[in-house]
Amino acid sequence: MEKTLRGVGVSHGVAIGQVRHMGTAVLEPPTTQVPTEDAPREQARAQAAVEAVAADLIARGNLAGGEAQAVLEAQALMAQDPELMADVSRRIAVGSSAERGVYDAFAAYRALLASAGEYLAGRVADLDDVRNRIVARLLGVPMPGVPDSDEPYVLFARDLAPADTALLDPTLVLGFVTEEGGPTSHSAILARAMGVPAVVALAGATEVAEGTVVAVDGSSGDVLLDPSQEKQEELRAIAAERKAALAASSGPGQTSDGHRVPLLANVGGPADVPAALENGAEGVGLFRTEFLFLDDSAQAPSEEKQVEAYRKVLEAFPEGRVVVRVLDAGADKPLDFLTPADEPNPALGVRGLRTLLEHPEVLATQLRALAAAAAGLPVHLEVMAPMVADRKDAGDFAAACRKAGLDAKFGAMVEIPSAALRARAILQEVEFLSLGTNDLAQYTFAADRQVGALARLQDPWQPALLDLIASAAEAAQATGKSCGVCGEAASDPLLAVVLTGLGVTSLSMGSASIPYVRTMLAKYTLAQCRRAAEAARAADSAEEARVAAQQVLSGE
Repeated sequence: MEKTLRGVGVSHGVAIGQVRHMGTAVLEPPTTQVPTEDAPREQARAQAAVEAVAADLIARGNLAGGEAQAVLEAQALMAQDPELMADVSRRIAVGSSAERGVYDAFAAYRALLASAGEYLAGRVADLDDVRNRIVARLLGVPMPGVPDSDEPYVLFARDLAPADTALLDPTLVLGFVTEEGGPTSHSAILARAMGVPAVVALAGATEVAEGTVVAVDGSSGDVLLDPSQEKQEELRAIAAERKAALAASSGPGQTSDGHRVPLLANVGGPADVPAALENGAEGVGLFRTEFLFLDDSAQAPSEEKQVEAYRKVLEAFPEGRVVVRVLDAGADKPLDFLTPADEPNPALGVRGLRTLLEHPEVLATQLRALAAAAAGLPVHLEVMAPMVADRKDAGDFAAACRKAGLDAKFGAMVEIPSAALRARAILQEVEFLSLGTNDLAQYTFAADRQVGALARLQDPWQPALLDLIASAAEAAQATGKSCGVCGEAASDPLLAVVLTGLGVTSLSMGSASIPYVRTMLAKYTLAQCRRAAEAARAADSAEEARVAAQQVLSGE
């Protein structure tokens, strides 16, 4: 009998297939007393397992490339954390086995992170995955991960670690559904980059029986259990219609009456460029540079290494616009040489521009590298700072750019409510704004972006968030400057129409979303976009805002 469950759709498309569940987590190792004389052997076993897991994560990252590579390299650094390994060694010295020492040391660190109000919940999930991989290797049991199957399937799990998501084979994994996570979690972002339909925060996902036939709509968040053959054919027809419309879509982003809205790509490094070009990106709206710094968290990359990496991306978009975000370190992206290890609340601490202003030599080196990388190229380089709170932040960043001799536009990311509310003041110092809706939602609603239970408050349709976006866009229009969106909100085609109506001047997203947004935007006039935006802002909840916008656009 057909039954529909609803989660949060995070990656477009329809997947129909049988359910396969993620492999079970590693069992807790037994507590056995190991003789003191065996401690060196057990310590060596633990060290070897840690190094093997770190190498495996790095290898997976190299295969995946792009954003996935940065995430997996961060996990490899986590596995080799010196303090964690010292704790493991101490536990083994007093009688623990290698596997028990690892398990208990990671449990203690996990409790420390969780006690910080779950601001680092996403990192806790990554920590669990690293622990499970190390313990599995020590016990000699299969690694937790995606199931082996010769037939395509829909993957169900409580959550998906980045190491699993990054290497999903889209020819076998038709789509995936998780019980945890949110629209801006690592797995959701990677799913969009891959173009795999995905639904997260689906209550009861792990209780769906193995082998159940399901239909997953990554746009609506609906998961239909045991759909009839008739329903399956209907859904396949809808999916085919969408695919045909996407194939026919080309050219620049614009409304049906010719109002231009450049559609740009979010990239995490040179590996993401081919997908951006294939999907018709008009440039790059968010070039995340953290991938270079995560290679070695003990020191910053050399200026020469940075120049080489930046130039590869800049060369791919001759005459195009490339917006580079300088290093956003801190919170869930700690770096040993930059970020303090003992912050009680890293998400609200020294991160982003705050970190760079405390280490001006790191910022100066990056800005000089960007200047050198762009030299002689026709690209339109723009550079922006993360986590700008007020006019002083913006002024300090602009001054650093000028001091470095950077011939580019300087901008500020709007990720903190104060920046949206005081956007006019910030625009006295910089030439453009870019809205990072993921963090802007997190700070507006005090809702960690990695916690599935708070997905409702991370929904970019929340009217309060739309109000802040409108405030920033109105300030940019009043000062004759641009205001784009580079957060995950831009990847929702219907919301892209509303954002255009709010006055946003460009939209940047994961490359796979560009054709969907281009097709949707081309259906409506600018006046329709504005009416949809007004209706959404007048609503009292995210769901009501979405419905109100749909009703306006459908003429109801």
